[in-house]
Amino acid sequence: MLLFLPRPLTLTRTLCYVTRFSATMSTNLQTQAFAGNPIRSKTPKSTDPFSPTSALESLKTRLLDNTLHCQPQKHHSSLSSSSSSSPDFKVLPFRKGRPLTYSGPGETAPVWHLGWISLGDCKIFLANSGIELKEEALVYLGSRSADDVVYWAIDVSDGDSLASEFGSKQLCFVELRTVMVATDWADQRAMADLAIAGHARALLEWHNVSRFCGHCGEKTIPKEAGKLKQCSNASCKKRIYPRVDPVVIMLVIDRENDRVLLSRQSRFVPRMWSCIAGFIEPGESLEEAVRRETWEETGIEVGEVVYHTSQPWPVGPNSMPCQLMVGFYAYAKSFEINVDKEELEDARWHSREDVKKALTFAEYIKAQRTAAAKVEQMCKGVERGQSLAADFNVESGELAPIFIPGPFAIAHHLISSWVYKDAPDGVQVQTAPSSTSMSNL
Repeated sequence: MLLFLPRPLTLTRTLCYVTRFSATMSTNLQTQAFAGNPIRSKTPKSTDPFSPTSALESLKTRLLDNTLHCQPQKHHSSLSSSSSSSPDFKVLPFRKGRPLTYSGPGETAPVWHLGWISLGDCKIFLANSGIELKEEALVYLGSRSADDVVYWAIDVSDGDSLASEFGSKQLCFVELRTVMVATDWADQRAMADLAIAGHARALLEWHNVSRFCGHCGEKTIPKEAGKLKQCSNASCKKRIYPRVDPVVIMLVIDRENDRVLLSRQSRFVPRMWSCIAGFIEPGESLEEAVRRETWEETGIEVGEVVYHTSQPWPVGPNSMPCQLMVGFYAYAKSFEINVDKEELEDARWHSREDVKKALTFAEYIKAQRTAAAKVEQMCKGVERGQSLAADFNVESGELAPIFIPGPFAIAHHLISSWVYKDAPDGVQVQTAPSSTSMSNL
């Protein structure tokens, strides 16, 4: 089996190496986790060999070729920059929503990578599990014409023996949330891989939950290399597109008393506080959803609503394969809290100084390295019983009163940008190039 390690994928924004993930990180210096996917920035024209239509036709031809697995495979890192009329295909397998990964050495901690395999190897692996590889099982992810590569994803959950077969080669299907926490924000390729994995999981989970037409109940079939599905009923033929579930997430601010409203849910780990969030209802604007959710959950009345940033969030439940978190600042008009206990465990006002301490004390780099080590152990087949939800510790070794979600979450950026909005020279970021992120720029 050939495993393909892509060349570093350059994001549109430069990521800085932060020696400790504290509140000094700001959204204007970072690409949000799961955003910045480098293989889907532009959709090629249908006549282009890298387009979904052309790639699907080429895929059908190759799958009919019984000598596919005997053909020499081009190693990704040695590809020339010139494209050909027949691009190379790389496949990323998923099992129960988990991408195939492997772990390699890093400068300060292990570094995870996506487990891309060749189309021929994918065909062989599935055949060993008694499964025939068909074109409708593969979902088009995107392409890089400069490297002569088209990328696909496939759900191999039905291949019972695949987990152990990949495991013998020190590859493992890892929960996307674990991979998310394990991602080093200084590593541009890792951030790009996280965005690719998130996009792939969202598409595959959407395919899994849209197997039947919601109009007539007949089976649906993939179209345009998995970009949409269509009802198989000739009298219906309803077209179904990937689903996105918009969610408002807001930092409620008391301007007069220089404090913010943070909440806790029962599922949160001890001491973690975050922003209020909720799904948008039909016929509702984003601003209306912010005001309604805040009122329903905390009894706080909101006036001015200001947009901040957004973030795709493909790590929610399978029934909602891709949430879009739309972040806002919401300015309070009332201040007495009345918590809806069915929605929240608690909600309280927190001063700027208290929140700043929480952001400073939370050792996000420790969580990242712990998760990276866990991925390495899983790939080696020696998963240790470490809890990724363990309490973060302050520098002295004592527990901080509260902590805030890590930099992979939009809540972190909403909160940290408010905390440091009055810094004289803006947010200060301590930078130093790391070999994993800068060596190949």
